[in-house]
Amino acid sequence: MAEHDEQLESDQHDDPIFQQEQAHLTELYAKLTQIRDDISAELERTHATSVRDLLEMSEEVNVDVLDLDDPNYDDLAEAAASIEALNSIIDAYNQFHDVNTDKLRRVMLLLLQPYFAKVTLEMRPGRPPRDVYIGAAGMTDERSRPLVVDWRSPVAETYYNQQMGPTSFEVDGRTRNVNLTLRRQFDIVRDRLNMYFDTTVAIQDSLLLGALKKHHTEKLQAITATIQREQNEVVRHEDVPVLLVNGIAGSGKTSVLLQRIAFLLYRNRKTLRADQVWLFTPNSVFENYIDTVLPSMGEANPQTFTWRAFVSAQGAGERDLGEGSDPDTLLRMEELAHGLVIEEGDLREIRVDGVALLKQGQVKSAVEKFSEFEVGPRFTALVKEELHDRLNRRLSQMAKDEELQEEMLGLDVEQQVEIFGETILADDDDETLAYAKRFVEARYASAHDEIERLAWLRFDRIGMRLLGQRALSATEWLWLRLIFTGVGERDARFVMIDEVQDYTVTQLMVLARYFSRAHFLLLGDEHQAIYEGTAGFTQIADIFRQTHGSVDECRLLTSYRSSPEITTLFTGLLDKREQLRLTSVQRPGVEPVIRSFAEKDAYLAALREAVAEPGEGLTAVVAESDARVNWLSKQLGDAARVIRGDVSLPARGVVLMPLRVAKGLEFDHVIVPDAQAEVYPDTPLARRRLYTALSRAMHRVTVLAQGEMTPLLR
Repeated sequence: MAEHDEQLESDQHDDPIFQQEQAHLTELYAKLTQIRDDISAELERTHATSVRDLLEMSEEVNVDVLDLDDPNYDDLAEAAASIEALNSIIDAYNQFHDVNTDKLRRVMLLLLQPYFAKVTLEMRPGRPPRDVYIGAAGMTDERSRPLVVDWRSPVAETYYNQQMGPTSFEVDGRTRNVNLTLRRQFDIVRDRLNMYFDTTVAIQDSLLLGALKKHHTEKLQAITATIQREQNEVVRHEDVPVLLVNGIAGSGKTSVLLQRIAFLLYRNRKTLRADQVWLFTPNSVFENYIDTVLPSMGEANPQTFTWRAFVSAQGAGERDLGEGSDPDTLLRMEELAHGLVIEEGDLREIRVDGVALLKQGQVKSAVEKFSEFEVGPRFTALVKEELHDRLNRRLSQMAKDEELQEEMLGLDVEQQVEIFGETILADDDDETLAYAKRFVEARYASAHDEIERLAWLRFDRIGMRLLGQRALSATEWLWLRLIFTGVGERDARFVMIDEVQDYTVTQLMVLARYFSRAHFLLLGDEHQAIYEGTAGFTQIADIFRQTHGSVDECRLLTSYRSSPEITTLFTGLLDKREQLRLTSVQRPGVEPVIRSFAEKDAYLAALREAVAEPGEGLTAVVAESDARVNWLSKQLGDAARVIRGDVSLPARGVVLMPLRVAKGLEFDHVIVPDAQAEVYPDTPLARRRLYTALSRAMHRVTVLAQGEMTPLLR
């Protein structure tokens, strides 16, 4: 190995292209270092200057308004103008600081790896070709010339297209035709060039194959440098109402999803915030696994939920989660809502801190005022407006209470500033009343929130009465609320659902309607549907066509995770025609170990031997159910760490987990400890579960059965 490295270094020394690229890297790295130092010094200098200037201006503003008992109104006007000027200066400082802080963040990211690729483009016939270096972030020099372009920029698409010769990219809706004469990849760490490759198509992608040889890490890594052509079609897909991606296990669906989020945040950076993107993940372990990918690309994480967390956040968490709810029940509820009469028992009073601000009868009166309208968004909006008005009148009446006014006047200075933003100066009864109204509005502000979130409606009672049921599931409860509101989240722009094949029809109906104004990216693998009663891909497309009009569909048919031997093993569980369409780009590896044992002691000895077997990275013992995890945990003791809930994966060692938690994750070595026929019979569901378990493995698979081996692997 040492001789190989010495020979490689010797070859590089004799390679003029390597020397040219290293020289370019050295020069660019020095520029990036200088940019970092200049920004840091400027931020430090500006901070010190701004603090001094603001203190001086603040003192000037305060001088003219000291005598509040006998104010000079010209002086007060001048002071107000000075305060406005001061605020403008603060805003300017903040903007300057934000711009420089963002640039510093980008340059610090690039100092880890300035770029990973280069394309040489003939932009116009007869013009000299242009070298474009592509990195995780963009950076320009002092004359605004690009040093490195962001991988999400339009011109970088020529790299990911992997189409030599004439190609094109889109800029502001216009197509630019160019000639790609060189596509070069680099293995770079800071200012050192280790290797370069000139590549054309994905299967010859040396950088990709090098990355695939690496072992599992405790966090998912960004694949920015190795996005392949079929993955790029998803990442850079035009903005459509719904994009449905069906991909083989190990095809990089989750990585593509996160790159897509980063791409959207970059392309819409002036109009899109990270909190306007919602991401649904299969479990909290998976959520921890992916939480560093977007920050590593300089982007904030979106709002992230599991289905359980989403249901809980909506206020429906105490109920059955609704996986078994019938779609026909939701449709029947919709139909029965026409002509629904709200009864007094369907209503609640508005109460805050034990004080009834609007009694049940008052709420009923507001509802009856609009009884000519059918239950729905218009009805709900009118009733809410009426309740807000009644609440305001009630608070105004409460402000006249002398005891409340005495309580307000007894507040200390700190409490006054906290509530009013100033100290109280009430010279007469009118001013006292005005302050009292502000005081009572602050105290009971949450009552308006209660009105907005429809706390005055008893959805459980209404739904049970409509359906003749004794309880509502969370899905039914959410659907009923949507009947009243028409829409759930108005601010969401994009919703991403990973492992979409694990959602039921009713869950997806709720999400499609709750986020009716958002665009969706739905990713999954129809062969990894490990639960009974979940939606098929045809059903998924039909649900979203009804709410969003159209659904674009993409396939990901190449496995990047697993070795060819492992890929052959899990794809062997699929239909023969499907197998012909799927490929692996990994180099040959280790043959899977598949063994069955008639005796329990022999089985346990083999299991413990497999768990204790030395190896690099992380080994996962993936059991079919939580019950089997409990039994195996007793047999293995401290040899395997049980993973069930909200924890992060270790980088190495041995973990034991149920299949439901392993979904979406990957491991260097996967042990399937319960491959006997009784656990994995020859049924479609068992076939999908075994496919999912086996496909978690990157480099090695060990399959053990206590008793007769599953017929799926015979």
